[in-house]
Amino acid sequence: MRHLGLAAFLRLLTVAIALCVFGAGATLAQTNGTASGEGTTVVAPPDYEAWEEFATSVDTQIANPASTADGLEALRRDIAVWRERLLAAQGTNSSRLATIRAQIEALGPAPADGEVEPKDIADRRADLAKQLSVLQAPSLSAVEAYSRADGLIREIDAVLRERQADELLQLWPSPLNPANWAQAASAVAASTRLLTEEVQASLANAAKRDAAFDLLPAIIALLLFSALTILRGRAMIEGFAVRLMESGASNTREIWAFIASLGQVIVPTLGMLAFSTAAVMSGLLGQLGEDVATELVAFGVIVFTARWIGSCSFPRAAHAPTHLPMSTGARAKGRFLTEALGLTLGVEVMREALLPESQLSEASISVLSFPTLVIAAVLLYRLGKLLLRNSREGLGGLAEGGENAPQLFSQRLVGLIARATIAVALLGPLLAAIGYIRAGQGMVFPMVASLGLLGLLFTLQNLVGAVYSVIIRNDERGRDALVPVLIGFFLTFASTPFFALIWGARVADLTELFTKLRDGFQIGQTRISPSDYILLAVVFGFWFLITRLLQGALKTTILPKTNLDQGGQNAIVAGVGYVGIFLAALIGVTAAGIDLSGLAIVAGALSVGIGFGLQNIVSNFVAGIILLIERPISEGDWIEVNGVMGTVSAISVRSTRIQTFDRTDVIVPNSDFVSGMVTNWTRFNLSGRLIVKVGVAYGTNTRKVEKILQEIAEAQPLAVLNPPPAVVLANFGADSLDFEIRVVLRDVNFSVMARSEINHEIARRFAEEGIEIPFGQRDIWLRNPEVLTQMAQGTASQAALRQPDEPVALAEPVEPAGAKRKSRRKDVE
Repeated sequence: MRHLGLAAFLRLLTVAIALCVFGAGATLAQTNGTASGEGTTVVAPPDYEAWEEFATSVDTQIANPASTADGLEALRRDIAVWRERLLAAQGTNSSRLATIRAQIEALGPAPADGEVEPKDIADRRADLAKQLSVLQAPSLSAVEAYSRADGLIREIDAVLRERQADELLQLWPSPLNPANWAQAASAVAASTRLLTEEVQASLANAAKRDAAFDLLPAIIALLLFSALTILRGRAMIEGFAVRLMESGASNTREIWAFIASLGQVIVPTLGMLAFSTAAVMSGLLGQLGEDVATELVAFGVIVFTARWIGSCSFPRAAHAPTHLPMSTGARAKGRFLTEALGLTLGVEVMREALLPESQLSEASISVLSFPTLVIAAVLLYRLGKLLLRNSREGLGGLAEGGENAPQLFSQRLVGLIARATIAVALLGPLLAAIGYIRAGQGMVFPMVASLGLLGLLFTLQNLVGAVYSVIIRNDERGRDALVPVLIGFFLTFASTPFFALIWGARVADLTELFTKLRDGFQIGQTRISPSDYILLAVVFGFWFLITRLLQGALKTTILPKTNLDQGGQNAIVAGVGYVGIFLAALIGVTAAGIDLSGLAIVAGALSVGIGFGLQNIVSNFVAGIILLIERPISEGDWIEVNGVMGTVSAISVRSTRIQTFDRTDVIVPNSDFVSGMVTNWTRFNLSGRLIVKVGVAYGTNTRKVEKILQEIAEAQPLAVLNPPPAVVLANFGADSLDFEIRVVLRDVNFSVMARSEINHEIARRFAEEGIEIPFGQRDIWLRNPEVLTQMAQGTASQAALRQPDEPVALAEPVEPAGAKRKSRRKDVE
């Protein structure tokens, strides 16, 4: 499978660049083919005769079963270029067409059957219609040709996908059949003999020997550099990164250690490149030898990258942050398995270079590719078991420690990946053993590459968290902040094309998807494209920022200088925010060119749903607007609604938050404030009346009590003297004479404290004056006490006659006959 070679690796590395270049090239093609002049777009018309001739030849190639995949890919690229030109040609004369349509509409509707309009208007209408038909011809031709080009591309893609599927499902000779081993051995011997003969022939050539001798100093220098960088350079860099992390846990050290660890890939890869260059410069290699030497670079990149990903995913330093928390022994095992998988992939690349599949039989390919596939599957199985065990231990620890949900999700994700890895490791060799070699390779090797890409993603996410922590200078909250999480989601989304390529997708498939997204889709008469969404987001974000700045200016600079209270200021700031967000959305939609008139039917259907299913939410929203406009309550008011008493802490369009005196927050729907009864204790002023009740014993001098209570009320510091405090004899109670102190306080928020002080003063003054505060007591009268006496005597006689060890039988209590319970209140003498 050549997708494991250097070309596929570079394809993975450059797919994003290819997408960007493809889009930019299309934009340049449209720009180069257009010119603006007096509002009219002039596009160089395509050569439709050449297009028809080319399209006909493409139809023939598609229908020919002997057409190669490379040939169809080349045809597809040519058709894509034509399609871009035809798409640009669809806008020919667009501005002029819009002007003529507006002129026709200005003439009014065409006359109905039997009606006649003035000759001048009729002639003008006919002339404009003729111009319109002439100007529409190039655009219509471009639309028709574009449809054919797009259809041809879809046909080629379908043919290539069918061939790819047939190749995966092709049944080859089983590698377990000993009859096929001889062909494989012969193929290996032939390639080895060919490589040896090429070297011997080069050595026998005097000119090549002299050329190699002339370049000997450069060759020796390259070989020394290669040995130094491969054998010593990588180990030195890895040791430096490990020592940097072991010196202490720090985000700054983690960043520098990551930068230093990149040398583990770059430095030894340069060494492999130097070795390959030296081998080719010697001139002693033939064609096969040069191919093998060139693939050495891909071998080094794969092996050293796998080693680096393993060191990042399973770091040596105990303090190094990792997405796979493991013990030291488990990390060492993970590093070994990752390096072994990289080495296996590298060996497969070198095998394909030394034994080109185009020169081998199916039996030889089946036998020669099976060993590396089995080794990779065994390593995958062991790595999957390691990850699965780590996931289960992590989930158990999180369940006991009560950790947060993101860590729990990451552990479950690791467990899911581990189970998929184990399944692929078991199924891939089984299919290959039967004879489905391509299917087995298409499962095992892509899984290895996918695990490597996942390890790289997790490493980059850790790095983003460390960088953000350093930027905000907060090591604890930096990794869990919103920005690193969003960047992590973006990295995951951006890696999707790489995963698609790993699992067999073609670059053409991705570019086609990108083209569809760029061209957009049609909604009614409006074409929506990702550029429209980007413009919408940018415009909305700009006006949203302006709204926030205006709110800040109102809240901190303008409104505090007015006579508005705090509640009114908050209402104005909130209203400006809601209006600003609505206008920002409206301006963004308009700037993006989205026609909202086509959504009228949808809006009508939604209104019905809102009327029935969301009526409570709508009523609360309307009530919130009423509260913000009328302001019957404001933040800081002491209110009572539906039995809830407390201070208003926040008012939104849906609900109001009240902080009770128990320091608990109660969320009250706004509709309760509009439809229910609300008591506002401090809306217009803080003064309020306090009533303190007290009872005295019957027979007490009421005037004396009144005088004492009046003095106590007037002495209260919070009591106002206008109106003055009042003391009234309110009631002749069952147990006492009931008095009330009625006093108006300056600040009703201190009513509890004032009540307590007044009660303390009442207790002190009554004790000094000898005034009694009665309390209730209860007496029980028995109408027939002699019955109880008889029962008591009978119980004593039975106790005298009972044996010493005989248990006592407890009789149920019997209410005496004629017993009567009577209660009365009696004052304490």
